[in-house]
Amino acid sequence: MFTGIITDLGRVRRLRRGRGPDGGCELTIATAYAVDDIPLGASIACSGPCLTVVAVEPGGFSVQASAETLARSTLGEWGEGTPVNLERALRLGDELGGHLVSGHVDGVARVVDRRPEGDSIRFTIEAPAALMRYIAPKGSVALDGVSLTVNEIEATRFGVNIIPYTLAHTSLGDAKPGQRMNLEIDTIARYVARLIGAAGEERTAS
Repeated sequence: MFTGIITDLGRVRRLRRGRGPDGGCELTIATAYAVDDIPLGASIACSGPCLTVVAVEPGGFSVQASAETLARSTLGEWGEGTPVNLERALRLGDELGGHLVSGHVDGVARVVDRRPEGDSIRFTIEAPAALMRYIAPKGSVALDGVSLTVNEIEATRFGVNIIPYTLAHTSLGDAKPGQRMNLEIDTIARYVARLIGAAGEERTAS
């Protein structure tokens, strides 16, 4: 589990794609993390998706992404130099500063608009229509791994405000209209919707 609070902004150092449509890829990500403290097999959220560390090297670590992950996220669009929002897995006793994030991307959203609003930047995001039922005003979402509060929703779009600290310390600072982002809905919203749906099915059956 994660919290959506980014602790390092890394960059893709190397990328090696597998052969064939089911090949996946291996990414080496440059980081300021103390790599001696990263065990093989550790989980690190990389701009949303939770990936497993398969190797470490000075100033970097390597992870593997399956063809399924590439197809359901923006990882297939990454190249050398791509900025990556990083978060180590949550430990018992850690501060839960954002919201519970699983690192399982639900879909890909798109930046529709970016405009200043006071000291912050207001983003308008377009999400897949099927996911909008899980997004509510004052609820939480994760965009490229960053925990954000939803300001308003309309049809298949929602708005979020990004404060200067987040702009400076994550990849969101350079995000522009048209950019695609990994979207994870709130885990609690997912289960509430599932329970409501199950209750409705029971009433229909009875």
